[in-house]
Amino acid sequence: MEYLKRNFSTFNLHLIKTKRFKTVSIEVIFNHAIDKNNITITNFLSSILTFTTAKYNTKLKFSQKMENLYAARIYANNYRVGGCYVTDFEMQVLNDKYAEKGLLNDSLSFLSEIIFKPNVRDNMFDENSFNIIKSDEKSQIERIKEDSKRYSLIKLFEHFDKTSPISFNSKGYIEDLDKIKRDNLYDFYKKFINCSDIDIYIIGDIDFDYTSKLVEKYFIFPCKKKKNDNLFLPFKKHREKLQEFVESDNTNQSKLSIACTIEGMTKYEKDYVLNLYNLILGGTADSKFFKNIREKFSLCYYVSSRAFKQDNILVITSGITKNNYSKIMTLIDKEMKDVCEGNFSDNDILKAKNYYLASVEEIEDSPLQLIASYYAIDKLDSDDIEVRKQKIMEVSREDIVKLANKVYIDTVYLLGGDKK
Repeated sequence: MEYLKRNFSTFNLHLIKTKRFKTVSIEVIFNHAIDKNNITITNFLSSILTFTTAKYNTKLKFSQKMENLYAARIYANNYRVGGCYVTDFEMQVLNDKYAEKGLLNDSLSFLSEIIFKPNVRDNMFDENSFNIIKSDEKSQIERIKEDSKRYSLIKLFEHFDKTSPISFNSKGYIEDLDKIKRDNLYDFYKKFINCSDIDIYIIGDIDFDYTSKLVEKYFIFPCKKKKNDNLFLPFKKHREKLQEFVESDNTNQSKLSIACTIEGMTKYEKDYVLNLYNLILGGTADSKFFKNIREKFSLCYYVSSRAFKQDNILVITSGITKNNYSKIMTLIDKEMKDVCEGNFSDNDILKAKNYYLASVEEIEDSPLQLIASYYAIDKLDSDDIEVRKQKIMEVSREDIVKLANKVYIDTVYLLGGDKK
């Protein structure tokens, strides 16, 4: 696998050459400081840009164009990374070798149209496309509460720190959606193109020089390159007293969500020790949570933990019967204290390391995961795959215990379980 980074005046180009895949995957990533007021309109914009263009001005024409590109696939994703909101346009096409010469050229040309030539007239987005997307965005926001697990996490983070980007709802807000009009959406589009930190990633069996010339031809951004350094949130000191919130809902199962602060992590702890701590505690079916709470006592439907190194938090989720709430909290606290005291086996550490290694090796089987890995190297100062494999094996029991004593349960949110 070969990697090349080329710096242009308005964006960075990352080329990854590998013969593993018959496809070429392209990602154009817009990275900007998160603003709660702009989440909804950013989601709206990415959806409408990948719905029609000025040339392919109906959904039928747009779909037919993708079919003509050998059933190319195009997606737009929006997500938060620390203090940034990322908009990622993904495109996957067959390599020219398995289709016809010029397919990569035509595909990059079409992706360029999507980004630079929206379906706009008189400084307003097309009315039909606008109305369809607005209806879709509204439905997605309104359906959030139907997903009780996701909704409980949103509420947890709001109680944890309503001023932090952690609490922002990535699906957006109805009140902000109502303010979006065809003209102010176009105004926002122009700012979006001008004010983002932009990276383009292309992975496949590609020729570096040929691909670079195509990108330089089709991706001419109107702004100078910007740099966004908000990918890590500052540490948040835990509360001296645990805060608990309970919301009634007419469901059989309660959703328990817990936010834990992690204070004073070093970079080494963030990159390596945190992974093993989480895997031992609640990250797998071999974890202490799963074996001792789910299997031994059968007190929950599921229980797991997940670490967010950019946010300095650990989140624990569980599906429980409401009457078991106190017992579950006692057991979770016990398992966390056991790790703090080193009460876990060498085999637990070995299994966690093997799980990590298997997960890292899987990255090489997915073009999008490989792009994410190179993105983390470039933006988050992560190590490459081979270095990660080496360093994870160096993590000691003492490292895990030391980190465990930096983790504090801060906020608990319990939703539902009131159906009789």
